[in-house]
Amino acid sequence: MQILSIAENFWNIRGSFRIGGVLNIGTQASLVQLASGRFVLLDSLRLDSTTRSRINRITEDGKLIDAILNLHPFHTVHVEAMHRTFPEARLYGTRRHHERFADLPWEPETTESPALHQLFAPELDFSVPRGVDFVSPNPNLHFSSVLVRHRASATLHVDDTLIYMRLPGPLQRLSQAGRLAFHPTLAQVLEKRPGAAAEFRAWAKALITDWADVRHLCAAHTHALTDPGSRPPMTRVAQALNRVESLLARHQRRYG
Repeated sequence: MQILSIAENFWNIRGSFRIGGVLNIGTQASLVQLASGRFVLLDSLRLDSTTRSRINRITEDGKLIDAILNLHPFHTVHVEAMHRTFPEARLYGTRRHHERFADLPWEPETTESPALHQLFAPELDFSVPRGVDFVSPNPNLHFSSVLVRHRASATLHVDDTLIYMRLPGPLQRLSQAGRLAFHPTLAQVLEKRPGAAAEFRAWAKALITDWADVRHLCAAHTHALTDPGSRPPMTRVAQALNRVESLLARHQRRYG
């Protein structure tokens, strides 16, 4: 487990998640300090002792953590563990979290709802993808999540919806190294109805424009983009959108 200091008020916690007990694709949570000096956790992880001790030092043994926001409806493995670690923090999740763990003390506002987004404005901005299933009937399709921008650190925290792939060592010189892309399940989660592709395209374009100041991007199962160089994250999102345009066009021709 690793903690990345993204900014003086934003820490990204990189954890392990193994498919079939073998392939480690990683996962994440983030610790954000608000202007009040208090903290919010974005997503849940089962913390090892070293990581928990460091977070405790930052947050006065967790007393300064106000809330845990679970942002991906299918990221549920560590929800109970994070609540046990910081039981005094207000617990938020998507509607699917509420249904899956009905015995946990959830706050009434779900993380995909405007009511929740207002609670943390203006320091945190939230965005929910449009035109796609937020909770797919197929539990293996994990495209959608609630994206969060922390304004003060210009950091975007995102699970699955956007992925950043970085190859190790000398392989980074290859053309595909360091690519930011939409999750490859996009074609399968686009809603099969007129207007869905157009809604997704419009959502992505608004994200690119409205969050143009983002400098850092923390993605769940891949890597954190903390040194964007000459191509800041939203420029890369625009390129990612261009790469899926043919997919969106095909969907639009079929469904309208």
